[in-house]
Amino acid sequence: MFKGAMTAIVTPFTEDGSIDEGALRGLVNFQIENKIGGIIPCGTTGESPTLEHDEHKKVVQTVIDAANGKTKVIAGAGSNSTKHAIDLTKLAADLGADATLHVCPYYNKPTQEGLFRHFSAIAKSADLPVVVYNIKGRTGINMETVTLARLAKEHSNIVAVKEASGDINQMQDVLNTLPKEFDVLSGDDKMTFPLMNIGGRGVISVASNIIPAEVRELTQRALNGDLQKAEEIHNKFLPLFEGIFIETNPLPIKAALAMKGMIKEAYRLPMCEMQAENKEKLRKMLEDFEVLDVLKVT
Repeated sequence: MFKGAMTAIVTPFTEDGSIDEGALRGLVNFQIENKIGGIIPCGTTGESPTLEHDEHKKVVQTVIDAANGKTKVIAGAGSNSTKHAIDLTKLAADLGADATLHVCPYYNKPTQEGLFRHFSAIAKSADLPVVVYNIKGRTGINMETVTLARLAKEHSNIVAVKEASGDINQMQDVLNTLPKEFDVLSGDDKMTFPLMNIGGRGVISVASNIIPAEVRELTQRALNGDLQKAEEIHNKFLPLFEGIFIETNPLPIKAALAMKGMIKEAYRLPMCEMQAENKEKLRKMLEDFEVLDVLKVT
């Protein structure tokens, strides 16, 4: 169901801190023009923890409207409150999303049984495909393969995992254990090729906010069995994949989009602008990769 390149899209803000709907529509159009396979609003990259409920609804609705059926919309609906996650899942279903993305509950560090019950309740709450998001570095909890397999067996609508554990051995274990139709996606741009090389089906990407065509080509080459060319693209852009994480995501990717003139460089606390020296390193890297339109650099 989910393969290729999909973009974890940023949430652009105006200078007064409100959602910049016009800029968001522009970002969606940019992704569609570059034939991206899916857009994920209200994830980590979309600064979802600082969005109020009505703002969350506005972002998801805007992305769905702007996409207009031309690409999948996988709405971020994760929370460390199961009830809140269910509410966001039902909202996504009502708005017409194609699927939902759910991060493992953060901070409260549930047991594996708690994780199973959390995702089970979500899966039962709406008739939408569910993508599990496993990112121990942000949540403090790792979803073990046995738990993921149990969820996939019990709930036919739990169909994919966004794997950002950073552990290629765990990813291999997931590929070996889960059914072949279960989609394993990278949650880290620099791990996209290594994961696809062993059977992964794509990436939910941060880098594709600025280089969607290149990330799409990487994944398509890998899916088509042209691993040599996929590896060439991976190696070429690896410094950029690493560079956009020079500070906490989404600070660098939003700064990059602002340098391209696509959004305002605006965040919500506790996220804030990059350190000046890191921002200059990022700018130089974007220039080296010819990502920036010189006339739009700010």
